[in-house]
Amino acid sequence: MSRITKITSLIILLIALFSSIEGYSQSKDKKPAVSKREAARRGLRKRDSLMRSLTRSDTSLNSLLQRLEQYTTSFNQIKNTLSEGLDTADISQQLPPVIKRLDKIAKVTNTHKASTLRYLFVLRDNIDRAQDNLDEWQTELDSVNTRLVQNQKDLIKFSKDSSLKIVPFDSVVRKTFFAQLKVVYLLWHKTDSVNRAALLKVNLLQDKASIAYAKALDENDLIDAKIKGFATKAFSGETTFIWLPDAQYNDLDSALKSTIRLNNVLLNYFVKNETVTDLLGLLFLILIFSWIVYTRTKALKNNQDTEKLFNEANYICKRPIISSLLIVTVIVPYFYNHPPTVLLEAFFLLSMVFALILIKKDIPKSSFNFLIILFALAVGYCISNLFIEISNADRYFILGLSILSIATAYTFYKKYKRSPDEHFPNTGVALQIFIALEVLSLVLNISGRFSLAKIAGVTAVFNLWLVVTLFLVIRIIIQGLYLQFQIKRSPNNIINWIDYNLVQKQFKKTLILFGSLLWVFFLLQNLNIDDWAADNLHDIFIQKQAVGDSSFTVGGFIIFILVIWLSSIVSKVISYFFDISSQRGTDLSVLKRKNRTSTLIIRIGVFSAGFLLAVAASGFPIDKLTIIISAFGVGIGFGLQNIVNNLVSGLIMAFEKPINIGDVIEVDGHMGTMKEIGIRSSKVVTGDGSEVIIPNGDFISHQVVNWTLSNSNRQIDLRIITAYGVDIAKVKDLLNNLLINRDDIMTTPAPAVLLNNVSESAIEFKVLFWVADIGKTGEIKSKILAEIYHAIDTGGIQLPSTQKDVKLYLPEGSTLGGQLSGAEDVSKKTTKTKAKENPPDQGQ
Repeated sequence: MSRITKITSLIILLIALFSSIEGYSQSKDKKPAVSKREAARRGLRKRDSLMRSLTRSDTSLNSLLQRLEQYTTSFNQIKNTLSEGLDTADISQQLPPVIKRLDKIAKVTNTHKASTLRYLFVLRDNIDRAQDNLDEWQTELDSVNTRLVQNQKDLIKFSKDSSLKIVPFDSVVRKTFFAQLKVVYLLWHKTDSVNRAALLKVNLLQDKASIAYAKALDENDLIDAKIKGFATKAFSGETTFIWLPDAQYNDLDSALKSTIRLNNVLLNYFVKNETVTDLLGLLFLILIFSWIVYTRTKALKNNQDTEKLFNEANYICKRPIISSLLIVTVIVPYFYNHPPTVLLEAFFLLSMVFALILIKKDIPKSSFNFLIILFALAVGYCISNLFIEISNADRYFILGLSILSIATAYTFYKKYKRSPDEHFPNTGVALQIFIALEVLSLVLNISGRFSLAKIAGVTAVFNLWLVVTLFLVIRIIIQGLYLQFQIKRSPNNIINWIDYNLVQKQFKKTLILFGSLLWVFFLLQNLNIDDWAADNLHDIFIQKQAVGDSSFTVGGFIIFILVIWLSSIVSKVISYFFDISSQRGTDLSVLKRKNRTSTLIIRIGVFSAGFLLAVAASGFPIDKLTIIISAFGVGIGFGLQNIVNNLVSGLIMAFEKPINIGDVIEVDGHMGTMKEIGIRSSKVVTGDGSEVIIPNGDFISHQVVNWTLSNSNRQIDLRIITAYGVDIAKVKDLLNNLLINRDDIMTTPAPAVLLNNVSESAIEFKVLFWVADIGKTGEIKSKILAEIYHAIDTGGIQLPSTQKDVKLYLPEGSTLGGQLSGAEDVSKKTTKTKAKENPPDQGQ
C-alpha cells in the first residue's frame, strides 16, 4: 500500500514539473502584439468569412424550400386527381352481374337444358359479350393502375429524400424550414394513404376481372367442346324415329317458360348496352327516308312525264315510306355485333311485312298468295327457332311446317313453269333449292335428327325470304338513283354529263355483289356454322405457303389482288370523270382538253400507288420485289422494246401534251378526233365512225398534224370559176356581201375574196374565210356554196361553158347535103375530144 502511494506521488510531481516548464517556455516565446493596421485587416477577413457563411446558409435554405414547394405541387396534383375519381365506378357496378352471369352459365352448361344447339349458341354468345366487356375493363384498369403506381413512386421519393434531413444552423432559418416541412409531411401522409387505398381497390378489381376472364375462357372452351360433341350427336340422332316419341321431351310448358325468360333477359341486356348502335340505325333511317322523299318530290315536280316516272320508279313513287323502312329493316341488323335471335327475327318479320305491302299490286296473284303462305311459315319457324330445349310438340310442329312448305312450293313451281316471265328472275332455281332443303328437313326430323331438321327448315324459309327482300332493296336503290338523274340542275352540273345507263349497270353489279355476300353470311348464320367458317378461313388466310425459297399467305395474296382491283376501279372512275366532257360535243376549250390528257398520268400514278400499297399490305418481301423488277429489266432488254417505247411515248404525250383528248389530228393518212390516250396505244375516231388504234410510238416518231392544238379555228378555201368577160368588181362585191355579217363566219381574221387566175375561157376567184369550230367545217362550206350558187344565178353572172363551136370548110364544088352525115360524125368526135380536154368545172 505504501508502495502504491509513493508511485502516485512521484507521478503527480512529474506532471506538475512538466506543466511549469511548458508555461515558462510559452511565456518566454510569446509573440509580440500586432499593429492596428494588421488587426483591421484580420477583422475585415473575419467579417467577409462570416458574410460568405451566411450567404451559403441562405442559398441552402432557398434550395430546400423550393424542393418542398415542388413536393407540395406534386402531392396536390395527385390529391386532385384522386379526388376526381378513378373512372372505375362503372366497372365496379357492372363486374358483379357479369361474374354472376358467368357462374350461372357454368351451372347450366352441364345440365340437360344445354342439350340443344340453339341453347349452346346462346350461352356462347353471352360468354363472348362478357369476354369483350372484361377485355375492355382490364385495359381500363391497367391504365388506372399504371397511373397509381407512378403516383406511389413519386410519394416514395419524398420519404427517401436525404437532402430534407439536413438541419439549418441558424435557429430562425431552422424554425421556418421545420414549419414548412411539417405541412408537406402532413400532405404527403394524407395523399399516400388515399393513393394506397385506391391502388388496393384497383388491384382487387383487376384480380376479379382476371378471374372472371379466365372463367369465361374456360366456359367458352367447354361450350365449344360440347358443340363439337353435339355435331356428332346430331348426325347420329338425338332421339328415335318420330313415331316413337321420347318421354323426357314431353314437357312443353317448361321449354316455353325457359325460352321466354332467357330471350327476355337477352333482349333487355342487349338494348341497354347497344345505345350507340341504335342511334346509328335511327340516323340511317333518317338519311334513307330523307333521300327517297327528296328525290321523289324533286323528280315529280320538275318532270312533266309522271307516268314514265311511276313506271320506272314505281316502288318509290307509290310508297316512299314503306320503301325506306324496307331498306332499313334489311340492312340495320348487320350493324349489330352478335345480336340476340329475337331481335334478328323481329327485324326479319318486319322486312317481310314491308315487302308484301310494297309488291302487292305489282306481281301476279299466285305469286302474292305463295308469299303470304311463306310469311306464315316464316312466323312458325321464327317461334320454333327461339326454343332452347327439345320438345316433342316442337318436333311435330316442324314436321307439319315442312310438309306444308313442300306442298305449297311444289304447287307454285308448277304455276311458275307455265309462265316464268311473269315472276321474279331466277324464281325457279330458288324454289328448287327451297324444296330440296325442306325435303331434307322432313327426312332428318323423321329419322330422329331434330336439330339438323330445324336448321334445314329455318335456312330454307329465311334465305328464300332474304332473296326476295334483297332483290327489292336493290330495285329501290336503283330507282332512287334513276330519280336522282331526273332532277333538273344547272347545265354545268356534272351529273348532267354522266351516262345514267353506264352508272346504273356498274352500280347494280356492285349492289348484287354486296347482296350476295349478305345472303351467304345469313346462310352460314342460319346453318350455325358462321363462327366455324370464320375460324377456318382465318387459319387458311394466315397460314404461310412456300413456293421455292419464298413464302406467302393466302390472306396477303387476296389483299394484294383486292388493292390492285380497287386501284383499277379508282383509275377508271377518275378517267371517266376526266373524259366525261367529251360526250358534250366539241365545246371543249384548250385547257379542258389538256386536263383530260392528264388522265394518263393520274391513271399511272394511281396504279403505281396501288401496286406499292398492295405490296406493303400483303406483306410481300421487298427484296423479292427487287429481284422481280430486275428480271423485268432483263425482259425489257430482250423483247419488250416496243412495249416500253409505246409506254414512254405515252408518258411523253401526257407531260408535253402535243396532242390532247378531243384534238382533230392527222397521222399516217388517218384523220379524226383523238378519243383516248392509253398506256400503250391511243384511239382516233375518224369521220366515218371507225376507231383507229395507233401505238403511242407513232405519235412521237411520225409526223402528226394537229388541227386543234391551239384552237379549233379552221380556214375554208373555195374556188369559184366564172365565164371570161364578167365584171370582176361585181363578182367580188357579190361574194363579199355573202360573207360579211354572218354568225357562222369569224370576223377576225376577216373573210377575203381574191382574183386567183385568168384564162382564155374563165376567171377564177378564191374565197377565204374562217370558222370557229372545225367540227362544223363541212356544214358551213355546203351552206356557203349553196348561197353562192343562188347569188350567181340571180345576179346574171355567167359561168364558163363546156360547148365548142365547130366551123366546117367544105371543098369547092361540094354540097352540104353530101357531106352532112360525115360532118356530123366529125362534129361529135371533135366535141367529145374537147370535152375530155376541158372537163366541166366541179364548183371549186
